[in-house]
Amino acid sequence: MGFIFAPPPQAVLPIVGEPEALFPLRRVFHIGHNYAAHNKDLGAPDEPVIFLKPVDAVVPVPEGQLAAVPYPPMSNNFQHEIELVVALKSGGRNLTEEQAAACVYGYAVGIDFTRRDWHFAMRDKGQPWEKGKTCDAALPVTAIRKAADVGDIGNLQIWLDVNGERRQEGATSQMMHSAASLIAHLSTFWELKPGDIVFTGTPKGVGPVKKGDRLTGGISNVGELNVLIV
Repeated sequence: MGFIFAPPPQAVLPIVGEPEALFPLRRVFHIGHNYAAHNKDLGAPDEPVIFLKPVDAVVPVPEGQLAAVPYPPMSNNFQHEIELVVALKSGGRNLTEEQAAACVYGYAVGIDFTRRDWHFAMRDKGQPWEKGKTCDAALPVTAIRKAADVGDIGNLQIWLDVNGERRQEGATSQMMHSAASLIAHLSTFWELKPGDIVFTGTPKGVGPVKKGDRLTGGISNVGELNVLIV
């Protein structure tokens, strides 16, 4: 039995120091409102919001390369959110925080681009956020750095510049919920599996971009990401 058309290729991310190896992606989980200052910016509740994005939105960005992200249709307010991304090598259900931490393969830097006008419009109507949060090829992610090479993630510096101007700056110590606690929480709703990645939230300073803007962002000990809006 064959396919009626060719299936899409497996979505993957590169791995730092492993030129012949790739990390296959399964699901992309996102945590909203996980930094107190960003909550204040958006007038959001203290509890993190969970949503998912399609895996084909991910744009893998190998070390030293520039990712092109298209400005999406149907928006006049396309915004950046830089985040620590956690990649899982194993999973399960109803994990403890200790078990959740043991599931981590490594970390990456990602930018969650958002049609903020549609995000707010859907939120205010009590409707799902997909029109605002899901855009084609708008989820650039660096190569994954292995957890052992990153070390403690409790106080990593995170930043993003647009055209050389600092927009976002914070630290993972400002997270309201740690990566391990987020993974454990997710596992109460879904069975987590190898290949899942988790965007853990963004610090304050999110803002709009336009075509031609150059974004450079990074997280200490993890990596740096370069993006051009086209």
